[in-house]
Amino acid sequence: MSKYRKVLVDPFRTLRHGTFAKLFISQTASLAGSSFTWLGLALLAYQLDPERSAIILATTLTLRVAAYILFSPFAGVVSEQFKRKNILWVTQAIRVVTLFLLFLINSEYQLYLLVFLMNVAAAFFTPTYRAIIPQVVPRDEYREANGFSMATFQLLSVFGPALAGVFALWFGAQQLFLISAVLMTIGIAVVLTIPGQELQGGVVTAKVTFRGGWQSVVKGVRLLFGNKILRFALSIEFISAIAGALVLVNTVGWVKSSLHQDDSGYGLVMALFGVGAAITAFLIGSLDKSKTRALSLIGGALLVGVSISFANFVSFNGLLVLWVFAGIGQTLADLPSETLIGENIHADDQAKVYGSHFAFSHLWWFIGYPFAGFLGTAFPDRSFLYGGILTIALAILAVVVFKPRVRS
Repeated sequence: MSKYRKVLVDPFRTLRHGTFAKLFISQTASLAGSSFTWLGLALLAYQLDPERSAIILATTLTLRVAAYILFSPFAGVVSEQFKRKNILWVTQAIRVVTLFLLFLINSEYQLYLLVFLMNVAAAFFTPTYRAIIPQVVPRDEYREANGFSMATFQLLSVFGPALAGVFALWFGAQQLFLISAVLMTIGIAVVLTIPGQELQGGVVTAKVTFRGGWQSVVKGVRLLFGNKILRFALSIEFISAIAGALVLVNTVGWVKSSLHQDDSGYGLVMALFGVGAAITAFLIGSLDKSKTRALSLIGGALLVGVSISFANFVSFNGLLVLWVFAGIGQTLADLPSETLIGENIHADDQAKVYGSHFAFSHLWWFIGYPFAGFLGTAFPDRSFLYGGILTIALAILAVVVFKPRVRS
């Protein structure tokens, strides 16, 4: 088998492991359901108040991130008190119930409450799922397994909303929540077929008091920031969030107002951004075998920074090319953190650290979104240029401060 053929085949070999394959199917169903959910929420926000729909949707996104920041650090503590299998299916069941309740709401405050509850459940589900992966695949296949999961996430983030839009035309906006509930129920059914003990690798079950639980959360944060490799990866993830927020917040206005394209043009730009990210996530585990992943991290931060720096000065076709490279850079800068935790943290502590990482990675976006909005408002014709320059400068600063080992 040639080197290049091996790169293409490696990600699929992880599906030979039955437990991971079932988890992957469950997560894929859940992610597909989430795609339908968020398009449905956007349409529901418009139905509740057409004139304030943007504010309503922005508030729901803020509540989503806030739920992750507040509750995901406790995911590791919860995983030590309850069976991981139960955590996975119960949190998904809570999300299914909230989806059905969305049929009954008639005010934006009810929407806020349900969205917050839905994402509190996700704040426990996702870190638990991520902590399981390194326990159910061989160590030498972990990067491929994680990359395969993230590639699926990126692809569904691109094509999921488009598919949901087609269903919305056929069945109506609120029926999207029913489809989401069905998909997530499929995910629950798959999880229930997995023997519970197969998901308990690396878990030390112990009764924890409130004080002990808080100490466990603090330990997760300390381990995350105490490891030099993870500390550098997290700093690059912050830089990536700044750049990514600029792409997500300001692309629509630039494409439609400055480049005079319609909704389909905006959709094409963002699709290519997602495709670049997905292809990179699919291959990165096989392309970079280093211990620190520093080359991927540094290269990704610089690539996304350079890509967005030129966005204010190119045609629509030029932006299409730049956004492919921006998607590649985004994944190179983001994805290594996931695998580095599994490789550098003892199995007993991984759930704690994954929970802390999930919280801080979303905190970075919580900072990035308003910053991108400020640049887009204050400097509409130079927002990408200034954001790109800042991204490059911060990447250089991170290298100088943390002095990562590129070869290891």
